[in-house]
Amino acid sequence: MPITVDIDVMLARRKMSVGELADRVGITPANLAVLKNGRAKAVRFTTLAALCEVLECQPGDLLRWEAGDVTEDEDTGNTGNTGNTADAVDAANG
Repeated sequence: MPITVDIDVMLARRKMSVGELADRVGITPANLAVLKNGRAKAVRFTTLAALCEVLECQPGDLLRWEAGDVTEDEDTGNTGNTGNTADAVDAANG
């Protein structure tokens, strides 16, 4: 995925542990680990805002885009279903 999560960088700069950050943000350490390790498919803006508040940073300090290979499923959001959303909408409209 071309989005890189830099929570580790900000944790090191703030000399804060993952457990402390999870407690202060109000999420489980396991969910924070999923986000921190780049395995999350999405992040709520409220969670991102809480991370930024606790770490005293901007969203761009935590997330960055890197050019790279994107698989078709990642690019289209297709989860393995046949056809794509645009085709389904076109078929429904006529």
